[in-house]
Amino acid sequence: MRTGIVYKLFVIGVFTFFATSGIYAQITVSGILDSSVSIQAGAGDASAFSIGIEEFANIRFQAKIRDKAAFYGAVNLIAGAGNYAAYAALMAEAAGSSLRTTAYAAGENYIAGIELERLYFRLYGKSIDFDGGLMRLPFGYGQVWGSSDFLNPKNPLKPDARPRAVLGTALFWYPSDEIKMLFFGAASRNPFLENGKGMHAGLSIDKHSDKASIQALYSFEIPNNGSEYGIHRIGLSVKLDAEIGLFLDTLYTYNHEAGTETDGLSFSIGADYSFFDGKLLFLGEYLYNGGASSTALGFGGGFSNNHYLYTGLTWRFNDFTNISAALISCFDDISFTPVITFNHELFQGATLTITAQIPMDRGLFSDNGRRGELGPLPPDYNTGRYFDCTARLRLRF
Repeated sequence: MRTGIVYKLFVIGVFTFFATSGIYAQITVSGILDSSVSIQAGAGDASAFSIGIEEFANIRFQAKIRDKAAFYGAVNLIAGAGNYAAYAALMAEAAGSSLRTTAYAAGENYIAGIELERLYFRLYGKSIDFDGGLMRLPFGYGQVWGSSDFLNPKNPLKPDARPRAVLGTALFWYPSDEIKMLFFGAASRNPFLENGKGMHAGLSIDKHSDKASIQALYSFEIPNNGSEYGIHRIGLSVKLDAEIGLFLDTLYTYNHEAGTETDGLSFSIGADYSFFDGKLLFLGEYLYNGGASSTALGFGGGFSNNHYLYTGLTWRFNDFTNISAALISCFDDISFTPVITFNHELFQGATLTITAQIPMDRGLFSDNGRRGELGPLPPDYNTGRYFDCTARLRLRF
């Protein structure tokens, strides 16, 4: 009862603050609304054919208090049915829970949920800014794999996934126009750890010029579970903007207790280039994924093999329409996932996107049972997909 009273007083206080300080704060609201329909041909124990419908809204709001501070927040509103609901149940089961113990609530023909995505403040200074709260702390210049981005793991198989936030603090110092220094702290991936164990602390330095950018990164993870040693992460990311865009992104994770060697390395290198006055765009990026690195499954990432390659082409018909074809490859088990995407801007603020993925591996064309990670039925999984097509209408406001 006492907790309920405190919560009500807090809410009243927040609304009172904004109501009485309206002359000092400028509040703006923006966001997106995605209406999606998905068609899948299932593999393994999945349904041979399934349809899903989802409504997703990301609502962002900010309030600037004069030129000294700002408050930022964002929430995700989700309602899904069909294979979207089935996927949410599968993810809950993989996490050792069920939909009843997650943020989702089940309706008569759908599930729905509300997720807090961002909630942080920023204090402005002449050459120093300070952020605190639930926010994103991105690192590195990699466009596909994100080796250095260990707090915000990427997955090219899910290009529309919202970047995850972390609970932490960040102090930005700008000694000059070309240099940015960041001192940061972030909570552990396990929110139930006590005594601050598992916390991340580190710094990064960015140096920018007209043709190049470079970032050096160091992070220390405080030991937990009775360990005497912490985990060290050292990264380097470089981007060159010449006629051909070149970028390198690498992060080495050292865990003394686990005896980390080369398996702690995540390394990617890539290039992008445009042809025909920018109508045709090429992007390619190779990844070496060490078994205990930032991109590895079980260590923050989602990949279980070592060698991957992303190659993609985008053709721009005009300023409103484009089509792209990408191939995500794993060389260790000879598996691939082609991804085809069509984008068309219906009118300002409204975009139609159609995406199709077709997982393939050696087992798809023979009966040898050699399943691949990027194939229809990855190893250690009982459900998969032979084909996945999604149509999405995105409205911006």
